This record gives sequence, structure tokens and C-alpha cells, in this order.
Amino acid sequence: MDMKNYQMNEKDIEAVINYLKIFDPENATPEMAIELLEYMQATYHNTNHEDPEQLKKMYEDLQKQKKLKIN
Repeated sequence: MDMKNYQMNEKDIEAVINYLKIFDPENATPEMAIELLEYMQATYHNTNHEDPEQLKKMYEDLQKQKKLKIN
């Protein structure tokens, strides 16, 4: 997914709220979910420019996880 074209939507906000309900129930609000999604998008953008090797490592880790799920 091209993150610069990412459009936040209700499904993503709800997913983050559900995550927050588990790990930080006191802050499980739509506002915090939106802030977290915005932070994640900004972090991705900055990492892409400042440390592309970190993105490569993240992708390689994802590939390993997917292989583990398949086997």
C-alpha cells in the first residue's frame, strides 16, 4: 500500500479502538485512535525518508511471519 495515498476510514478507526480497549482501555476513544493512526502514518513517512533500511527489515520480518503462518 502506498501510504501517501492512505485514507483513514471508520474500519481502521474501529480496529484501533478495539486494540486500545485491550491494551489501554482508559484511552480507547475515537480521538486517540485517530491520533495513533496519524502517528503511525507519520512514522512510516519519516522512516521511509530517514531509514529505508529499517523499512526493509520490517518487510523481511513480515515475510518471515507469513511463512511461519503458512507452515
